[in-house]
Amino acid sequence: MTSLTQDIKEKLSNLNVLEKIIAINVVIFFIGLLFKSILDWFELPSDLSNFITKPWTIITYAFLHYDFWHLLFNMLWLYFLGRMFLNLFGPKMGLNIYFLGAITGGLLFMLAYAIFPNVFGGSSRLLGASAAVRALLIFLCAYMPNQEMRFFTFNLKLWYFGAAIVVLDILGLFGVNAGGNVAHLGGALLGYFYAKQLLKGQDIGKGFERLMDSFAGLFKASKKGPLKTVHKNKRKAGGYTNRDFKEFNNQKKIDVILDKISKSGYNSLTSEEKEFLFKVGK
Repeated sequence: MTSLTQDIKEKLSNLNVLEKIIAINVVIFFIGLLFKSILDWFELPSDLSNFITKPWTIITYAFLHYDFWHLLFNMLWLYFLGRMFLNLFGPKMGLNIYFLGAITGGLLFMLAYAIFPNVFGGSSRLLGASAAVRALLIFLCAYMPNQEMRFFTFNLKLWYFGAAIVVLDILGLFGVNAGGNVAHLGGALLGYFYAKQLLKGQDIGKGFERLMDSFAGLFKASKKGPLKTVHKNKRKAGGYTNRDFKEFNNQKKIDVILDKISKSGYNSLTSEEKEFLFKVGK
């Protein structure tokens, strides 16, 4: 049993952050098959007064799937988008976009029910990772719109694909899952805005990232070790170490490559540039 546990831990440690989210979603899906009534506490209500009593649902709803096909399609999208995203950007930014997309989708869902109660009908509940996945998809489409992806037998520019998905979500507002499609559009809006701001040099997810780091820090036990002698690092210039200069140069190189992708597409990169991005993504 110990060997099996260690094997599982080793396999999980080799997953990237978005693949770990996939694993969590799958585990929760099977828990829901057995204890669905418990998971009701993690669904996002459409009514603002109910949400106030369950504020955690603005994030937890994105981990709930009761239908197998709903789970399968969302996780397949997340897997392929995650591989593309993490070849270009860091894992923390991926988490920022994912969770901010879920939050924005959830807020727009509740806002729509509050403003147009007659259009959307009575109270409802939101669940599923679609808004968060939409955020990642539209982010990539907006950041490098001319990048081509294989679609059956022909190549399709990313922005064509993203535009088609958004149009389908708009049409879905007139169907039976109007609330869900509102949330999809919320995630898409977040992804688009995030990409456009990043192209201007501003990462709008940094504040959320610091908040999550602070929250995670609350669960880390402080380890007090024996007093250590601190040796001053003499290999500094102007207050910076060689490592600082290396990180700075790498970041400048990444910025130049990403700018090239946004203008000419991923295929315009040289083999050396692609290899560099792959190593950084790792």
